[in-house]
Amino acid sequence: MSQPRIRLSEIPTTAPKGLNKEDTERQTRHLVKRLGDLQQCLYAEGKYAVLVVLQGMDGSGKDGAIHRVFDACRITGLTLTAFKKPTEEELAHDFLWRVHKAVPRRGMIAIFNRSHYEDILVQRVHGWIDQKRVEQRMRAINAFEELLAFDNDTLIVKFYLHISKEEQKKQLLERVEDPEKYWKHNPGDWKDREHWEAFMEAYEYAINHSAIPWHICPVDDRWYRDYFIAKTLVDTLEKLPLQPPKPDPHFSPEDYRKLS
Repeated sequence: MSQPRIRLSEIPTTAPKGLNKEDTERQTRHLVKRLGDLQQCLYAEGKYAVLVVLQGMDGSGKDGAIHRVFDACRITGLTLTAFKKPTEEELAHDFLWRVHKAVPRRGMIAIFNRSHYEDILVQRVHGWIDQKRVEQRMRAINAFEELLAFDNDTLIVKFYLHISKEEQKKQLLERVEDPEKYWKHNPGDWKDREHWEAFMEAYEYAINHSAIPWHICPVDDRWYRDYFIAKTLVDTLEKLPLQPPKPDPHFSPEDYRKLS
């Protein structure tokens, strides 16, 4: 039986009504610490890899989410890749070439700020590829993710950061009006905003045709965004049969003290 089609217009972009902000922020702090503990165990065992994909319109808070949710994780066990406009070298290869180089090895958590989905989102909206190419790339993406999941024990957790058009305007205006945020300002973000409906259609296509499901994360309330992502990751990692390395039963601490 097929899953019902996800329609982003029917999903709230705000926190659930009745949720207490202070209580939620307190829970988030505990979840962030727990994620750090799980990451340490993941790194020490070196058996599984985790790929976290963050996609969303400009202003949806990808950078902020990374900063807050992974605050307790050790940098030695993390990699972060921000996918921007492809270089000439990258364009000379297949669209997954630059992505495959950034996937995590076992024991690591890799964070994608934007991802391989850009190649069926931006390129589709601006008409740089036709629908046939979109469908071909979607099949390639599913096969690519299946390869990572089943051939390299990679857990793939994908988040669509769901922002309202009104909130996005507020976030983009802050980049113009606040000198400390001006470095984020990009005139192209306003041009993409003119294609809002086309982007929503492209995101819905990617979400509904993905073999590995997406988590739709409301982000108008940033405190709820952090909670949602942290809780989803903790719940997901806790399902892994993580077993940190145990001491060698043939040696005791006293045995090592005797070694020169």
